[in-house]
Amino acid sequence: MKIRRAQRSDAARIAELSGQLGYPATAAQIARRLGKLAPASRHALFVAEVKDAGSSQRAAGSLIGWLHVSITNLVEVDTRAEVNGLVVAEGQRSMGAGARLLEAAEEWARRHGCGSVNLRSNVIRERAHKFYERQGYEHYKSQKAFRKSL
Repeated sequence: MKIRRAQRSDAARIAELSGQLGYPATAAQIARRLGKLAPASRHALFVAEVKDAGSSQRAAGSLIGWLHVSITNLVEVDTRAEVNGLVVAEGQRSMGAGARLLEAAEEWARRHGCGSVNLRSNVIRERAHKFYERQGYEHYKSQKAFRKSL
């Protein structure tokens, strides 16, 4: 398994995986969103890639996960990193990809001067909560999220 930075050519597979996370999107939507992650020094999108057993070429579906992390500057706390999204393909979970993606995000955050990494997880994702705790993350607060369409 290889962890690397995402490329525009990964958009279709990232879109498929986004659907598994509960956020359906098209490849075109993902490509457009990738272009808006600016400045690039404040965002990183990592992918977990496995090689096709029968080929050294990248095969469709060889991306089994992705993680988006960004730098967050707030008035009330020191600079931190925020994991904005993390998904590993169904059938590939509990095999190390999520942990490797988090490690890459944490290293990126350290290099960018962040003192901590925060993430949010839907209350219904109990399996994910246990995963994050195994990775050393602590549940420190519960809250409600609000949204207003503009």
